[in-house]
Amino acid sequence: MYQYGTIKIKLDQLIKDRGISKNKLSHRAEMQRSQINHYCNNTVTRLDVDVLARLCSALDCGIGELLEYVAPREEGD
Repeated sequence: MYQYGTIKIKLDQLIKDRGISKNKLSHRAEMQRSQINHYCNNTVTRLDVDVLARLCSALDCGIGELLEYVAPREEGD
């Protein structure tokens, strides 16, 4: 893991918990399905606050439900 930890995007789990399809989310959040896939797979390198706001609005969730800080592991762990 990185020296300062990482940010984990929990969109895939939120979608499952809410019982919404990626297609429906893409319409609600006005995003492309491919962009949603990148967020679900944690393959984005730069988080866009506008996109995060759209996702939170579309899923009726807070930012803490969407993102999680993962602290760095110490050597030997």
